[in-house]
Amino acid sequence: MDAGLSTRETLRRLDLIGEKPDHLNGILVSHEHSDHVAGLERLARKFRIPIYISRLTAPALGWNGDAPQMELFQAGASFSIGDIDIASFTIPHDAIDPVGFLFRAEGVRMGVVTDLGYITDSIRFHTRGADLLVLESNHDLDMLKVGPYPWAVKQRVMSRVGHLSNAGMCDFIRDDLDSATAHLILGHLSEHNNHPEIVRLVASQTLAERALTPRLTVAQQKNVTEVFEF
Repeated sequence: MDAGLSTRETLRRLDLIGEKPDHLNGILVSHEHSDHVAGLERLARKFRIPIYISRLTAPALGWNGDAPQMELFQAGASFSIGDIDIASFTIPHDAIDPVGFLFRAEGVRMGVVTDLGYITDSIRFHTRGADLLVLESNHDLDMLKVGPYPWAVKQRVMSRVGHLSNAGMCDFIRDDLDSATAHLILGHLSEHNNHPEIVRLVASQTLAERALTPRLTVAQQKNVTEVFEF
């Protein structure tokens, strides 16, 4: 899902988990922002991997020559890649047609929801019953307010179409996280306006309030997480 890293870094990380790029059946794109698509064109062309992207997002990506192979879908639609069933759903972010995804395979459900300003009813619905959930915990509000970003950027990040804060993440855990979720992965942390240990602390405290005990992982940009198996 997404290809914001360079092709070299993507290949390095695939190698670390024993995977080969020519085994990939598709690249899913959540939205067109550069940190999600910077390496997309080269990776897709080099290994002839089809790109699955919403109909409205696809025209926003400029290609060098003819576009790579693309499979277009309508936001909110469900489709399959191999034996994985995928449901897409709209998320609130300042992109053209941003989406989150729920994956189903062999009885396991995995949700991926990042780059969102707030939690919508649709997100609550699609993440219900997820065995593994990847959720944004982008920034600490106090760190953001005194951080290095220009005020206009700070306003964008804090807006309803910006990024989910640690407080917003905790509200989701407190009010909406399904007790069936066995693995909770918090990601898309800002390098300047957050810290992994802050995220881990506030998430752990909120989980304890509900006596929930999913395995908690805080993902970081420059490190590879463990491989999760069911």
